[in-house]
Amino acid sequence: MFTKIKEDVRTVFARDPAARNLFEVLIAYPGLHALLFHRAAHFLWKRGEKTLARIVSNVCRTLTGIEIHPGATIGKRFFIDHGMGVVIGETAEIGNDVLIYQGVVLGGTSLEKKKRHPTLGNNVVVGAGAVILGAIEIGAEAKIGAGSVVIKAVPPCATVVGVPGRMVGDKRVEKADLDHNKLPDPIADALRLIMEEQEKLEERLLTIENMEGLKCRIDDYFEKKKKEIAKIFPVNPETREEKEK
Repeated sequence: MFTKIKEDVRTVFARDPAARNLFEVLIAYPGLHALLFHRAAHFLWKRGEKTLARIVSNVCRTLTGIEIHPGATIGKRFFIDHGMGVVIGETAEIGNDVLIYQGVVLGGTSLEKKKRHPTLGNNVVVGAGAVILGAIEIGAEAKIGAGSVVIKAVPPCATVVGVPGRMVGDKRVEKADLDHNKLPDPIADALRLIMEEQEKLEERLLTIENMEGLKCRIDDYFEKKKKEIAKIFPVNPETREEKEK
């Protein structure tokens, strides 16, 4: 037991650069507290003391804002960063070295008494506010972007973003960091593509009008709104260069 606690504490120092000393980690890290509570509750659950296990779990939720069902299976070096609002269901299974942020939900989609919660492989990272629903498997080293809603299985090393979650990457990562500002945005990419295509069509139409001696009045309001949208979804120079090659 003490060996596991030491490992959990070392994990906090490894995953959180804000951790300064042992006393602070033991006193002020609800993610660590929730994990320690869960280990005790899970031990009771496996021994058949399920009511007592649920009581321990409920005390944990009251004190930390993190709800982990005592039936959930959690591997080694699991870390919950911040943690408020995290919910982990009864049949959830979490591998080793998994990192999740605040507001994450590992929820079920069935009322039947069977496997109904997600399984997370080793080294998975789940961003803040992400929701993973159902008895689906998230492959090892996958990344789930902040605010995503995942309802389908995710292969290993993939990156998923959006609602519903869409796979936008398939690269092996060397460490379990989640750079929220660097995740792809498939919706924004699609809008950029449409705007680029429209720009090309307008150029071709203008060429034809000049050849035929036609003059069409351009809608000033439309042009103004288009420029405003272009500022929100600027064209990526690297993407344009790749398309032109």
